[in-house]
Amino acid sequence: MADAGFASLTSARLELRRFRADDLDAFVGYRSDPEVARYQSWLAPYPLQEGGDLIEQLQRSDPDTPGEWFQFAVTPRGGGPLLGDCAVLVLPEEPRHAELGFTFAPSYQGRGYATEAVIRLLEYLLVERDKHRVAASCDDRNLRSAALLERVGMRKEAHLIESSWWKGEWTNDLCYAILQREWLSRKRIPGQPADLRR
Repeated sequence: MADAGFASLTSARLELRRFRADDLDAFVGYRSDPEVARYQSWLAPYPLQEGGDLIEQLQRSDPDTPGEWFQFAVTPRGGGPLLGDCAVLVLPEEPRHAELGFTFAPSYQGRGYATEAVIRLLEYLLVERDKHRVAASCDDRNLRSAALLERVGMRKEAHLIESSWWKGEWTNDLCYAILQREWLSRKRIPGQPADLRR
């Protein structure tokens, strides 16, 4: 069921909130970077009109709506620039399953923001929204994304060879997932970093 009352999620340094109209320039800016777009579904440069239309659509949507992607704007806690976004699709045929993705501006990569945001999102999905399973996938050349998914505790389930025709070439996909019971068990392991025990 859709989370119609959603306002925001917070972690130690971050807020994951609904997109606003004033996020448009930063959103289009990082989506227009060829390196950011390389493994994503859009082409760079990303059109301003398309970005505006997407933000308007997201303002009318709610997270945890089966069959719809919802993107969370990620900013510093307490306000500040748009750092990137995380996206979640709740599967229409099985709403206890979800998929996630993430995109961050190059100037905010390498600081642990994406890891912190994905950890908070997994907590939201697997604990607060009672999902059974969360999955994610990435191109096998996208080493930083694969490392992040492993860092937050997701299990590599498959390495699919030439499984997708993507931007004019056959690409390989890495598939990751985590179950609710695995997430809850991981958080209780002594010695884990504090941010995994929220």
